[in-house]
Amino acid sequence: MIIGSSVSRYEKVSSTNTVAAALLREAKPVEGTVITASFQESGRGQAGNTWESEPGSNLLMSVILYPVMVKPADQFVISQMVSLAVHDLVALHTAEARIKWPNDIYVRDDKIAGILIENTIMGDRLGSTVAGIGLNVNQTIFRSGAPNPVSLASVTGTGHNLQAVTGKLTSLLDNRYGMIIRGETAALAQDYHDVLYRSGEWHRYTDDGGEFEGMIEHVRPDGILMMLRKDGKRAMYAFKEINYSL
Repeated sequence: MIIGSSVSRYEKVSSTNTVAAALLREAKPVEGTVITASFQESGRGQAGNTWESEPGSNLLMSVILYPVMVKPADQFVISQMVSLAVHDLVALHTAEARIKWPNDIYVRDDKIAGILIENTIMGDRLGSTVAGIGLNVNQTIFRSGAPNPVSLASVTGTGHNLQAVTGKLTSLLDNRYGMIIRGETAALAQDYHDVLYRSGEWHRYTDDGGEFEGMIEHVRPDGILMMLRKDGKRAMYAFKEINYSL
């Protein structure tokens, strides 16, 4: 086991990713080091978004990795790996779990988990990765104004042992990271596309040209989203260049 070989637990932190980054600056923690917290004062999401979490109710985790086998051009595989592991966990409780590009986890049209990947590059390889995960587990009331939060408790109608959920996710992350180590990146990409939210379906979206109807065709190895528009044109999008109409 690589992920979970060392675990540091905190009651309160600014964010688990911030703690992980500080550890990397000070020394070189063992690969697979996991940082968990009961509460984050400044939980961070993608592109500067915040992550709401009721103290002691949800899974807040960061993992430190050294994926030196991955080239910078291929770094989206890290996002695929982590999102698949979180999806694997949620799928144990509902058949309606999906990955919303690039790496949010949805149940139906509601967001149950968010992921923040922060990579460093050393030469022609990745030097380190901090993978931050926020999974709503037992929180049922959300006050931040986020449009569509949901939790495992909301989905299943029962509470969950947070320590057991954390342990299971650690194991699933380790399994998925093993696929990268073994070079099984094509299988990871296929698994990712198999559970991609809205893939192959017509839905409404918005880009800088306005609202349109489109269908997700696939996600390129570099993480670019490929979309077929109803007018027959094809378009490609980087993160934050398109919004889903929910």
